[in-house]
Amino acid sequence: MKMTIAVIGAVLALVITIGLAPAALETAASAQAPAGSVPNFELDPLFFQNLPNRWTTGQVSGISVDSQDHIWVLHRPATVAEGERSAALKPPAALCCIPAPPILEFDRNGRMVKAWGGPSQEYEWPVTEHGITVDYKNNVWIAGNGKGDQHALKFSSAGTFLLQIGKRNQSKGSNDTANLSGPAGIFVYQKTNEVFVADGYTNRRLIVFDADTGAYKRHWGAYGKRPDDTFKFPPRPELIQGPPAQSFSTPVHSVVVANDGLVYVADRTNNRLQVFRLDGTFVREVFVNRNTLQAEGTVHSFALSRDPGQRYLYVADGSNKAIHILDRQTLTLLDSVGGHGGHNAREFFHLHSLASQPDSQGNLFVGEVNDGQRYYRVRFTGMGKPANPGYSKVTPTP
Repeated sequence: MKMTIAVIGAVLALVITIGLAPAALETAASAQAPAGSVPNFELDPLFFQNLPNRWTTGQVSGISVDSQDHIWVLHRPATVAEGERSAALKPPAALCCIPAPPILEFDRNGRMVKAWGGPSQEYEWPVTEHGITVDYKNNVWIAGNGKGDQHALKFSSAGTFLLQIGKRNQSKGSNDTANLSGPAGIFVYQKTNEVFVADGYTNRRLIVFDADTGAYKRHWGAYGKRPDDTFKFPPRPELIQGPPAQSFSTPVHSVVVANDGLVYVADRTNNRLQVFRLDGTFVREVFVNRNTLQAEGTVHSFALSRDPGQRYLYVADGSNKAIHILDRQTLTLLDSVGGHGGHNAREFFHLHSLASQPDSQGNLFVGEVNDGQRYYRVRFTGMGKPANPGYSKVTPTP
């Protein structure tokens, strides 16, 4: 009898351990690692399996991981080159291929679950898709940065239309509380049920709405100040050497909110990120490779590690072809992943999107735009020595 009880207890313990293992993997690995260890990664471009229906994808402008470890990809069907969509031409010019619907859902093994999205009379689909996030209720949010894209859309995970914030071609600028203008990134904060929008490619602000009703809450610009669309930036060589700009530049490209209520905003072409409290109070800023002259800038997207304290902030740096690993509390640079640009399967080409959280096993997911047009996994391999610690610089306000 005692042996039976012991066996049952062991089985229950094993079941509990298996159930908790994925969610606790990052935390456990970090806790057991030697001092000075950092998350280690390797690019894993073969994770996603082939699409059905002879589908292909264009520029990948957004990627997100939901609570079930499903990966959501937003791409731009209109950017698929004619020679790559020959089967969709009339008459067909070849057997392959056909642009896939703009929203693709994959399971945790990289198999496509479903695909949907596109224009409808119910809502205004963006001219140029940009940014996707799946919130804690498994609702799907997207935005757009094309001509007249001044709104964001919310759907159920099955594709049912739920909400539109803003309207096409209606924006009155960065202090308009009803419309957006070129929104780039979206994040839904569960504790307040608010949607934070990095707005964007035309506007110069962070704006907050109620995630259920779309009611306006608040907005702010750089340093928590009222946005000023008349602010003039100096030539780029002066910008990256002189005093920090008092305005967000365009695009305000990404936003994430940590569990402790700190808001991280990507001021991409100013080569910096700024940190705020939920009410817009400015906390601090740091520059990422501030001397980068390339006009695209360095702070493209963020991800927060999934340990309870969210120890790590991951920053996608498209110009320098790397993902930087920062200590979230100090914003010091710990390591960089990548740094080798190119078209090889394990090189970043045009890094653009980073899912705002890893999956439950610590894996990151990225998307590329322009001629990159790839989406792939950056696999967490455990804690270890920094692989590329001297590649980049993160510096405080000069």
